[in-house]
Amino acid sequence: MAILPADTMTEILRRSDQLSSEMASGPDHETYARLAAEYAGLEDVVAGIRAYRAAEAELAGLREMLADPASDREMRDLASAEIGEVEDRLETLSKELLVLLLPKDAADAKGAILEIRAGTGGSEAGLFAGDLFRMYQRYAEGRGWRVEIMEASEGEAGGYREVIASVTGQGVFSRLKFESGVHRVQRVPATESAGRIHTSAATVAVLPEAEEVDIAIRNEDIRIDTMRSSGAGGQHVNTTDSAVRITHLPTGIVVTSSEKSQHQNRARAMQVLRARLFDMERSRIDAERSADRRAQVGSGDRSERIRTYNFPQGRVTDHRINLTLYKLDRVIEGDMDELVEALAADDQAARLAAMGD
Repeated sequence: MAILPADTMTEILRRSDQLSSEMASGPDHETYARLAAEYAGLEDVVAGIRAYRAAEAELAGLREMLADPASDREMRDLASAEIGEVEDRLETLSKELLVLLLPKDAADAKGAILEIRAGTGGSEAGLFAGDLFRMYQRYAEGRGWRVEIMEASEGEAGGYREVIASVTGQGVFSRLKFESGVHRVQRVPATESAGRIHTSAATVAVLPEAEEVDIAIRNEDIRIDTMRSSGAGGQHVNTTDSAVRITHLPTGIVVTSSEKSQHQNRARAMQVLRARLFDMERSRIDAERSADRRAQVGSGDRSERIRTYNFPQGRVTDHRINLTLYKLDRVIEGDMDELVEALAADDQAARLAAMGD
């Protein structure tokens, strides 16, 4: 039975009582809000600990009854029958407590910067990149999220060579963070007269949206260049120098934005730059934490093929968790919950296993 250490449970209960007492003492508004947020974050854990300890006490009482020679046969039979059920309940409660106490990813509640780029496969890769972007758009719409394209370069036959978008809403990063990696498609292109299946790829990067408080960027660390922007095919040409390119000198990261407003371009480019620097720092910390083991899910390795979309067979396979679904038509239309939840559950199981190492 996976049992949470008794001293850990005692400390959590003590902290909850302390927070309750401090809130009742009449602190200022800012202090009260901070205490209340921590107290609320412990509520589920405290309830779980109390349920676990109540079950422990119940089990101890049943065992005493079973061992007491003064107990009549009927009472001992009743205790014997109930012990197994209480032990099973304790096991379940213990696992639930461990899940509640898994370290939280501070970025889970954030919005995300979604970057999709066509890979190998020529114009078909661009079409696939467009399909992936629409898939995420529809998934976002179904969850009430907002998707705003920040920068896009269209493919020659449609779709995108590259598209960068902001996705905002409740828990965006927590549900999209496992999408980073190489996505592969197998299908017969519309231009293929012989009906041969082609394989193309696109890369997806999902970065947690970073606020200024998350990443401080010094003015002396960036170079900002303005350029003359132009629309696709020469249309809607803006005659002012409005396109913005920002170079982060310490890392060499370059971000561009080419909408009509130079002020808006600078804000958007800084938003993407902050997200990339934040992701770089998170990746560095994750690498240090798991230097001796590689996480099966969520490694963020953009070079790793994570999923295949096979149109002739109507299947989508996520290679990290060996999950194959025969509903590609629905997945590509944004029905992604089964994939997202399976990846999250596998990540949770891997982190629980790591806690026991």
